Amino acid sequence: MTMMAPSTEAQRDLIAYLDFHSEAGVDAVLDERPHDRFGEAEAPEARSEPRPAPRRVEASAPRPSLPARGEAPPARAPAPARTFGQAASAKPDEAATDARARAREAQSLDALEAILKDFESCPLRFTAKNLVFADGNPAARVMFVGEAPGADEDRIGKPFMGRSGQLLDRMMKAIGLDRETAYVANIVPWRPPGNRNPTPQEVSVCKPFIERQIELVDPDLIVCLGSPSTQTLTGTKDGILKARGRFFPYRLPSREVRALATLHPAYLLRQPVQKRLAWRDFRLLRAALDGKA
Repeated sequence: MTMMAPSTEAQRDLIAYLDFHSEAGVDAVLDERPHDRFGEAEAPEARSEPRPAPRRVEASAPRPSLPARGEAPPARAPAPARTFGQAASAKPDEAATDARARAREAQSLDALEAILKDFESCPLRFTAKNLVFADGNPAARVMFVGEAPGADEDRIGKPFMGRSGQLLDRMMKAIGLDRETAYVANIVPWRPPGNRNPTPQEVSVCKPFIERQIELVDPDLIVCLGSPSTQTLTGTKDGILKARGRFFPYRLPSREVRALATLHPAYLLRQPVQKRLAWRDFRLLRAALDGKA
């Protein structure tokens, strides 16, 4: 029987199906045997070797005998520990210590970005497509800090590139700012699979890098977009609806600056009625930049 090529509509449906799973964080298909994908990433030469054919068990092969009643079963060798890359298997405390040591080594933003590209103690590095470091002007007076990249940011490699980024651009424009007069980053520079929230352990590992990034930018004002950014950088336990519109002190090596908490643009897309609160916060930001607040 002759196989017919799929129609154009069927091809579009297949591509849409694959895109849906890719956006949801699926990065591998099921196979007949388990694979350590992160281990394979450490040894690219291993992927070029042909996989051994699965061993066939003949029907006549004798089955292993079961232990007699009352007899202890034979001891089994311990299973090898699963790793997510050589360094990513470190405990969270060890990974955070490694992050602090590496962040201190960076004497410039370019050096910090290079360190992050080689940093392997955060498992998110192995599931994200790109490092999302920053966008905008590093000499700007104001620095916006969000939570983590989404699918668009992961694909492009810059923060706030999707719908929430477009809204942030309009919010900045309303008070006379843009990507040339502001600097934008996230507390976590890699996209969590499926756009889930980063775990406290992932935030803890990435925190030294965003702190060092803020030190190197040395802004006059920091804008914390959303609750995770606000809580991570200011130490407050308040939710964002209670914390927003308030200035928190933020200590830099040579001086103290202020951090303003406000609502994340992604939250405003889900709750448009709250844009009035964000507008108040951005007016407060403008007044602070003008020396009036």
